[in-house]
Amino acid sequence: MEQLIRKMKNSLYKGFIDQSNPVTGQFKPKLLSNKAHENVLSTLLQEMKTCETFTFSVAFITEGGLATLKTMLFDLQLKGIKGRILTSTFLNFNQPKMFKELLKLENVEVRLTGVKGFHSKGYIFEHKDYYSLIVGSSNLTDSALKANYEWNVYLTSLEDGEIIHHFKNQFEEAWSEAIPLTIDWINHYNLNYEQQPFIKQASSNVFELNTDYLTNSLSDSLTIQPNKMQIDALKQLRTLRENGAKKGLIISATGTGKTYLSAFDVRNFTPKKMLFVVHREQILKKALQDYQKILGGHPDDYGLLSGNSKDTGARYLFATVQTLSSQSHLQQFPKDEFDYILIDEVHRAGADSYLNIINYFEPDFLLGMTATPERTDSFNIFELFDYNIAYEIRLQAALEEEMLCPFHYFGVTDYERNGEIIDDTSTLQHLISHERVHHILEKINYYGYSGKRVRGLIFCSSKQESHALSAELNTQGLKTTALTGDNSQFEREDAIRKLERYELDYILTVDIFNEGIDIPFLNQIIMLRQTQSSIIFIQQLGRGLRKHNEKEYVTIIDFIGNYKNNYLIPIALSGDQSMNKDNVRRKTVNTDYIQGVSTINFEEIAKKRIFDAIDNKNLKLYNMEFLTTPYKELKNRLGRVPLLIDFIKNNSIDPEVIFIKKKNYFDFLLSMNEPITYINDYEQAVLTMFSQELINGKRIHEVLLVQNLIEKNKVSKTDYLKLLNDSGTYSNKETIDSVENLLSLNFFVKTAQKTYGSKPIVILENGKYQLNSELQKSLENDQFRELLEDIILCSLEKNKRYSKQTPLTIYEKYSRKDVCRLLNWSSNEEGTLNGGRIKMNSCPIFVNYHKTDNDNLEVKYMDEFLSTDIFKWCSTKNRKVTAKDIAPIVNSSVENTSVHLFVKKHNGEGKDFYYLGEVMVDSDSAENDTLMDQGKVYNVATMNMILEQPVQYDIFHYLVEE
Repeated sequence: MEQLIRKMKNSLYKGFIDQSNPVTGQFKPKLLSNKAHENVLSTLLQEMKTCETFTFSVAFITEGGLATLKTMLFDLQLKGIKGRILTSTFLNFNQPKMFKELLKLENVEVRLTGVKGFHSKGYIFEHKDYYSLIVGSSNLTDSALKANYEWNVYLTSLEDGEIIHHFKNQFEEAWSEAIPLTIDWINHYNLNYEQQPFIKQASSNVFELNTDYLTNSLSDSLTIQPNKMQIDALKQLRTLRENGAKKGLIISATGTGKTYLSAFDVRNFTPKKMLFVVHREQILKKALQDYQKILGGHPDDYGLLSGNSKDTGARYLFATVQTLSSQSHLQQFPKDEFDYILIDEVHRAGADSYLNIINYFEPDFLLGMTATPERTDSFNIFELFDYNIAYEIRLQAALEEEMLCPFHYFGVTDYERNGEIIDDTSTLQHLISHERVHHILEKINYYGYSGKRVRGLIFCSSKQESHALSAELNTQGLKTTALTGDNSQFEREDAIRKLERYELDYILTVDIFNEGIDIPFLNQIIMLRQTQSSIIFIQQLGRGLRKHNEKEYVTIIDFIGNYKNNYLIPIALSGDQSMNKDNVRRKTVNTDYIQGVSTINFEEIAKKRIFDAIDNKNLKLYNMEFLTTPYKELKNRLGRVPLLIDFIKNNSIDPEVIFIKKKNYFDFLLSMNEPITYINDYEQAVLTMFSQELINGKRIHEVLLVQNLIEKNKVSKTDYLKLLNDSGTYSNKETIDSVENLLSLNFFVKTAQKTYGSKPIVILENGKYQLNSELQKSLENDQFRELLEDIILCSLEKNKRYSKQTPLTIYEKYSRKDVCRLLNWSSNEEGTLNGGRIKMNSCPIFVNYHKTDNDNLEVKYMDEFLSTDIFKWCSTKNRKVTAKDIAPIVNSSVENTSVHLFVKKHNGEGKDFYYLGEVMVDSDSAENDTLMDQGKVYNVATMNMILEQPVQYDIFHYLVEE
């Protein structure tokens, strides 16, 4: 407690007296505005995750705001953590349906205050030894928690602090006079709410006039204007044509207005005759209507060419590919009949029906549009359009530009029966059992939807499941129907109409609604099938992302079972295609990358299943078969053999992933059967060294030197130091010695030296650096030089994520070998670097936090986080605090030794550890202890290490939780 009081005093001193006071950040007062890296929501979730009880006093709550907390509230319920929420009816902002959502929270007591003008916004969290408080401008709305410019102060206080007593007393006074939330109260409130025609809740956390009751709408008379994305795309299309291009490709996320974009471009182009080709008649009719809104003109200018319509003389002709591709219909048109042709959903264009059309006509301009140009077959869409990508906008960017409806994604646990997960790999009998259906309905009800009634789409794993589950749901009082590829177009359209009119609650389907269907009123999407492809995942999620005036957001509920492909979920949601396991873990732990008010939420058990999939030793993530697909996709996009830097620039696989299976890129290209110039054994050895050791960008000193030597043959030591300075990176004698040592290969063990060519890469003579003579001659080989310079470019690019001022960057991951190099040790001592080792006034501590059965250990060491900024370290066996290798660590503060803490969750993560920063060893806490291993007692030393700054909450909880 004394230490806690001391840290809190120091934090308050920093917050209110002197900001330069160097203290731990755990209790530091701070401003939460949603404009920095830390938004109000992430802090709120962090406090909820670690609290013992919570208290909210907020005037305004929206369903979207509540949705952002529902997963956390569910996890807290499982842990027995309860809370209270005090809210109001001030200005009739809070909707009756939102109050019903509050009633679903079994671990939260809700009351309604009668205080006139109640407008508070405060969140109090009781922890074991202290309280924390967020108070300011943020109500419990998704915009206020994540997107709006807000001012909230975050404070901490001990129980006897006056500030927390003041807030608690104010709350308790209002709470004691408030009335409990009940269904009867909601029904009564609803009657009064509906009688207030002039005030309604706006999505942006403000108020506006409710003009829904007006009979005249002005929207139809407004001219439709292009949005920001469309304006940029139209400029690029114009530039393409001015440069002589005859073809162009638009890659645009579902719901971003591709059809309107094409209509705007047609208006700019003013063709004498235009052809619009799609694969489904339903889309055809909608596209025609959209074009009429943009282009105007006489109705006779527009025509259909499909099964029942043959308006071939229309200026703007909309045709289905099935009808137009037949020779009898194609031949009736001259090849130059249309000067502008557009192909929608052009990723389908590898089919003969599409190619017949594209190869037949000779337009002045051909435009293709798709949300997903990637193909599972070998057909190259990019080549078809001469590699002219006019514009590309993916999900994250579209959300940031507010083109799409926000979504709240919930990764939930599928039903477990007798310890066995029931998911789409189970028998049909178990899939539709009463228990699983009840579990599904519980989750659907808990996570809810935006709008007055549900209009949902459920993706099932098979036709049998969709029909059987639909029948079972209907017995539970829902109105559902199943649609599969066996249903006619009329049956599909009829079901959608019924869903829109609330005659159906859900449509259950397998794959027929993955793409090419526009259902903007959908407010809930349920995924009951495993994720086989990130592309299909986004297609299915995208069904609900179109904006609609009857929903503020769409709810996505994904039932996660024990699937090997669970790792694809964070890949799909983040758009990170690097296939780097650590990146996938981070995108699961920290979902702040999602833009706008959208959120991604995983129940704890569901999150663990994703981690299990990532850590699965049999995962195909790094198999050659798995690497082949992104390689071919990138080659198709570029129209040439990709360089490694191309993978980075195009958000494809991380080049380091390639080198898990192949020693260098030349080796990889050979396995891809690419015709490349011969490279001798020594050149391959140099490429291998750079690929395995330097491409990671964790230190750029070596590659900067080699890059200059490639250009200048010789570089003086003075010029090299100036180069480092100009690059903004650190330099000192120890680092320069380390660089020279590594490039001489002396840093590496003998086997690695042999693998890397057995001779120094760089030689220092008379104060000047130069490449060895064989390497200088090898640079005359253009293929080798290109591959070497490619690795250097990748290293420089990857280095952007690392600090240029210090050798180690907090929260990045490092192997033992990396640390030996970055701490300037003369040799790689990773094989013997267990426990702690002091060398060159530095001591790295490596901790494998969860020792599992895979570690062949029955003993559990006492390594433990006591808090986010205190770590209890346990030495290796047969050690005491007075041991010659332990005593210097205990006394490191006195002896001016830097102690660095590296932690990984378990061995399933591989060789890399999270760097958690420098620590100060609390020498007073050092003590001898014992542990038992296979019936034998061993001495160990333990001590507390105080981190310079607390571990950020997402990484902390990831490391600590089993």
